[in-house]
Amino acid sequence: MATLSEIRVPEFGRRTRLPSGVAFLLLASLLASLLASSAAATPLYAVYQAKWGFSAITETVIFAVYAVAVLLTLLTFGSLSDHVGRRPVLVVAVLLQIAALLIFNTADGVPALLVARIVQGLSTGAAVGALGAGMLDLHRARGPIANAVAPLVGLGVGGIGSGLLVQFLPAPIHLVYWVLFGIFLLQGVGLLVMHETTTPKAGALGSLRPQVGVPSAARAPLVQAIPVLVATWALFGLYGSVGPGLVRLVVGSNSIALGGLSIFALAGAAGVAVLLLRNADARRMMLGGTLALALGVGVALLSLDTRSAVAFFVGTALAGIGFGAGFQGAIRTILPLAAPHERSGLLSTFYLISYLALGVPTVIGGALIVHGGLSTTTYEYGLAVIVLAAVALLGFAIPRTAR
Repeated sequence: MATLSEIRVPEFGRRTRLPSGVAFLLLASLLASLLASSAAATPLYAVYQAKWGFSAITETVIFAVYAVAVLLTLLTFGSLSDHVGRRPVLVVAVLLQIAALLIFNTADGVPALLVARIVQGLSTGAAVGALGAGMLDLHRARGPIANAVAPLVGLGVGGIGSGLLVQFLPAPIHLVYWVLFGIFLLQGVGLLVMHETTTPKAGALGSLRPQVGVPSAARAPLVQAIPVLVATWALFGLYGSVGPGLVRLVVGSNSIALGGLSIFALAGAAGVAVLLLRNADARRMMLGGTLALALGVGVALLSLDTRSAVAFFVGTALAGIGFGAGFQGAIRTILPLAAPHERSGLLSTFYLISYLALGVPTVIGGALIVHGGLSTTTYEYGLAVIVLAAVALLGFAIPRTAR
């Protein structure tokens, strides 16, 4: 029987190998597609809720089980691609993603949605470390930028694209999943003709033990970045679970496309910030991003009182700029400190922190919404994000030797 380290994806001849530049774009597009798929269900929650009559806490649980599945997979399979290669892990992840989309398409109730989100989380958790490490294998300079841009582009496009498809085209709870199905099918074919970007090594079975991989050189910078990561991803958890509800509260419209626009404004502004600031100093990016995040959340909270759609989307976009700058600054500070055989494990730890911040506050927020209402809970949640940003700013103020 073959061991995990001996698993190989079938080869189709050297003449069909993708050039390195094309392979890099393939990996970046796959990372974007995975995050787009995770965001695509958000505008549909209102449709599902009207159809099956579940509560706000159920909605946030459906959103959060995805993050839990990602977390568990990162803990166990996060470093696997350092041992068996990137391609085998990614091919399995794409197959899982396709299975999740098929479950979504045949869902007839909340249990099926939960199963689909769990399978989707398993796919993403298995893939993100391998994808990020693969891009660094192919291009050390562009890899950190692509690792920051691709998830944000995916989240933004997934949110607004799903909203538009649901609002204006037929088969609202099916079409978006079929579109994603076709995209992942094409990307899976691309993986089969892509060359392996790393040399497999022994220890695959040992890497499956739950663990976090942080090289000693990256530990102090990662600790400093944790408040930034928690604040940014906790904010996205709020928008990803109840963003459309906030739009209905502020704008007074039940438009599903507008609901998707809230996610697009947050993630889209983040992606633009990453691109525009790609050559800026990483530490200054984290500092400026944290300030923008706190200010943007404050403006968005004020819009709940004034019922101003302009203030809501301006605040959301400003918070998105903070999200993108803080996220890219953290990635660019930490990832170059890992050796090639440590990249997948470090990236998985990075995403482990991010998805923990995405899932736990979201579930707590969903429970609070049931008792205190959407508006009150959003105030409390937003203030908590601002406090986290203040903690991050305090960390920047402490001298490096004291830290």
